[in-house]
Amino acid sequence: MADRLRAAVLGATGLVGQRFVSLLARHPWFSLEAVTASERRVGKRYGEAVEWYIDEPFPDEAAELELRPTRPEAVRDADVVFVALPKEVAAGIEPELARMGKIVVSNASVYRMEPDVPLLNPEANWEHIQLVKVQRQRRGWSGAILKVPNCTTAVLTLSLKPLLDRYGLEEVYMTSMQAISGAGFAGVPGYAIVDNIIPFIKGEEEKVVRESRKILGRLEAGEVRPAGFRVVATATRVPVLDGHLESVVARLSKAPGGVEEVVEAWEGWRSLPQELGLPTAPERPIVVRREPDRPQPRLDRRTGRGMSVVVGRASLPLEGEPLLRYLVLGHNTLRGAAGTGVLIAELYYKLVEQVF
Repeated sequence: MADRLRAAVLGATGLVGQRFVSLLARHPWFSLEAVTASERRVGKRYGEAVEWYIDEPFPDEAAELELRPTRPEAVRDADVVFVALPKEVAAGIEPELARMGKIVVSNASVYRMEPDVPLLNPEANWEHIQLVKVQRQRRGWSGAILKVPNCTTAVLTLSLKPLLDRYGLEEVYMTSMQAISGAGFAGVPGYAIVDNIIPFIKGEEEKVVRESRKILGRLEAGEVRPAGFRVVATATRVPVLDGHLESVVARLSKAPGGVEEVVEAWEGWRSLPQELGLPTAPERPIVVRREPDRPQPRLDRRTGRGMSVVVGRASLPLEGEPLLRYLVLGHNTLRGAAGTGVLIAELYYKLVEQVF
């Protein structure tokens, strides 16, 4: 395998696309070679065409890249393709790229629940990357499609994994307070969200339910057996730029010895991405705040370079009941989107010779 893989970003001018470009521009393992956009921007230089909105300096390394059309043949020279496209567009492009032998790491929701497509939150279920072997056998292509979870699901499942491993899970009740960046540039009109909370996000609750059980399921005989716990989700949109805050009540299979025991389980938890020293992996996947008014999006969303989730206000509210209540916060376009996408690609890069 080459020392550095050639990378392309499809949909590079959107919010998630900008995050991909920012993370890849100076990456030690990937060389950003191609960016694509809508037809009206094709042929322009990335630095001229993009309206840079994210809270990172514009990467000069990407300024002179010429925007290509968003078509598979336009990225033939890439080894790994990062997809930040609407699901309707991604649906036709991703299989063609995989047939061309490309590693497709996609933020689009299409194909996430296909049984042979790994839906990866790398610390929580890195072993599911082995589904790539099944996918190639069944579909007859040499590439692969690997999926980034829904942003809310990514934050939630990272906080749940140590609880599942240590105590087991019976039920999870989650209410999200989601940032407007999760809907993209034009997703929420200013007049609708300012001075308001919108108590519904189309399709979001269903994604959290399905994806959480797949991510935290068990890989057996080439397929994922979904986790057995029940999930009840309520999704809301709040006037915050970045950072999804989630209120969680989890019914555990066995009662913890106390809140501090739970905190120790979170704080001490590490997984394979940390052991491998993957560049985008945070040193601590879960950071616990003990102050009564944390986590807060503005103060905590960049913890671990935006790749850690931050837990706070943990309590066992009903004496004698194995109920755990807590809040968890994660950066929705980093941990919940592009950052996890790059982490998935790093995991593949590191394990490809061992697993495939």
